[in-house]
Parts: sequence; structure tokens; C-alpha cells
Amino acid sequence: MTTGQVAASLGGTVEGNPDLELNGFAPAHTAKAGDLTFAENEVYFVAADNSAAAAILVGVDLPPSRKTLIRVTHPRIAFARVLPLFFPESIPAPGIHPSAIVAATAEIDPSAHIGPHCVVGDRVHIGPRVALFGGNHVGDDCQIGEDSRLYPNAVLYARTQLGQRVRLHAGAVIGSDGYGYVFDQGVHRKIPQVGSVIVQDDVEIGANTTVDRGALGATVIGRGTKIDNLAQIAHNVVTGEHCLIISQVGIAGSTRIGNYVTIAGQVGIAGHLKIGSRVTIGAQSGVMNHIPDGEKWLASPAVPEKQAKRQYISIQRLPDIARLVDQLEARIATLEKAAPPASNPTPGQPSITPAAAPAASAA
Repeated sequence: MTTGQVAASLGGTVEGNPDLELNGFAPAHTAKAGDLTFAENEVYFVAADNSAAAAILVGVDLPPSRKTLIRVTHPRIAFARVLPLFFPESIPAPGIHPSAIVAATAEIDPSAHIGPHCVVGDRVHIGPRVALFGGNHVGDDCQIGEDSRLYPNAVLYARTQLGQRVRLHAGAVIGSDGYGYVFDQGVHRKIPQVGSVIVQDDVEIGANTTVDRGALGATVIGRGTKIDNLAQIAHNVVTGEHCLIISQVGIAGSTRIGNYVTIAGQVGIAGHLKIGSRVTIGAQSGVMNHIPDGEKWLASPAVPEKQAKRQYISIQRLPDIARLVDQLEARIATLEKAAPPASNPTPGQPSITPAAAPAASAA
């Protein structure tokens, strides 16, 4: 591709040679002749300008360069869009591997790829250009929308529905039993989990993440939501659209998450809560209460951001406060030792303080 072609695909402009050929994309410290590199601030721009790269992808606010520049309004967005031009995703060949086991009642689009050692159950529907890369188990009555991908060993339990362009990374398990038990006659009796999971369009679920099916009804992952590795979504949770759920998050059963919510790493959210839209929850927070729309919460137990920061500041002051208390206690002890003992009057007679004694003698 040329710099002009790349700029046109990004809605940018070329400053320099629009016919310059680009052979790859690389960070400044490894870029070689013919590569395009990226700089979103002045520090990276200096490194890119001094690199071997042929051209630099930059924002509109950075200075000119001796190299050809592709200027864009939002460099970070352009970075995400330009990578597929140089590193296009592989398209697996259509067909079913001889080692795969496919039920006779399954419907598989001819353009789909079913890799080695996959198991596809009864009445499964697999849409166009779906890829099962290997070792995948797709339970009975599952539906997989077009252009979705299941990486090795991702598993769908029965009745799971995946929308279009869904990605499940290695080891993800969708539709496993929800954690439901009731104490009965000295034992924990299992509550059958007879619901399902619905994963809407453009969702990505990371490696070894689990999404449990509903006890009754469905667990729902909203359109465009991105879930990191090693997260746990419990039964009957409903997430809104375009949420970000980071690694090691745990969301307990029947909690409802709004749209555009960001949940940082290692957050735990109790069950049956309502988290509003456009909420941000800081890392390692423990959420025990409903959160209104648009708020930022931190800490464990989680509280609104300003309150949490006041708590953090107070905690940082604890060593100084402890030293001050020690000093005050020592001072009080010194004053108590220096004070004269109190007089003990005869019963029935008024006490005379040292200050009042001379006046009583004169009388």
C-alpha cells in the first residue's frame, strides 16, 4: 500500500509523498525501511522521527517532519484501524475436519470451518463463515451467528445463543451451570439450572472466562461488550451494551449492568444489584450497593469516588496521627505525675484546696 491509500482508508491527509510504498507497521524502536510507525504524543514522535520508518501516523497537533506523515484527527483510533490493513485476519478454509463429530440434525453453513476434534450437537445452527478452530464442544440447540469465532477449547453448553461476529477465546465456557444451592436437611441441594445464555452481536470474551446460564430465563451479554480473561459472570446477570469488564472480575447472580459500564480488574459485585449506565468501578472494589447512572465508585466496600479518596487520604495520615496520639499520651502522663495529690477532708467538713488555704488561716 501507499501512504495515500492508507490515508484514504483512515480519512486522513498525507504530508509528504502520497506514493510512498509501505510494507509493514512497527513501533519506532523496531521499524525498518518501508515501515509505517505511530506517534500519538511528542515523546513518541521524536523516537519515530529518528527511526528507520518511512512514514509516521500522527495527530494534527504534532510538528512537521523530514519523513512523510499521515495526519489524522484521532491517532489512537487510526492505529486500531490501520493494523488490520497490514495484519489481516486469517480466513480458515470452509469445511468439516474428518476428526470432528457432527450430529445429523445440525445445520452448518457451507462456508463455516469446523476444525479438528470438535463436537457439534443436535439441532445446532452454525451460520456463514463461522470458525471453530479445534477442540470445541457445541451443545444441543446452540446457535452461532455469522462471522463468529471459537478459538481452541472454547465450549458452548446446550441452548447457548451467539450473535454475529462474536469471539470466544481459548478455554472460555459459556452456559455452564449457575452456582445455585439451597440448604435442605443438612445438605446443599442443587437448584437445577435450566436457563440459557444469550451473547449478542460483536461481543468478545477472553480466555478462561465463564458465563453461567440462568437458573430460569437467560444470562445476557449485551451487544459490543468486551470481557477480559479469567472473569466470572454468574447466572441471570444481564450486562448492557458496550461494557468493558476487565480480568478477574466476578459478578454475582441476577445483577443488572447498564450500558457503557467499565469494571476494572478484580472487582467483585454482589448479587441482585443494579449498576447504572456509564458507571466506572475502580480496580479491586467490592460492590455491595446499587450504583446510579454516571457515577465512579472505588474501594472495598465500594463508595463514591470522592468519599473513597477522602478515606485513602485519611489512611495515609494514620501513622502521623498515631505518633501524635503517643505524644499526647506521654504529655498527659507527665502532667499527672507532676500534679500534687488531692487533699482528703474529714467527713462532714468542706475540703480546702491549696489555693484557698491562706485565706482560711487569716480568717
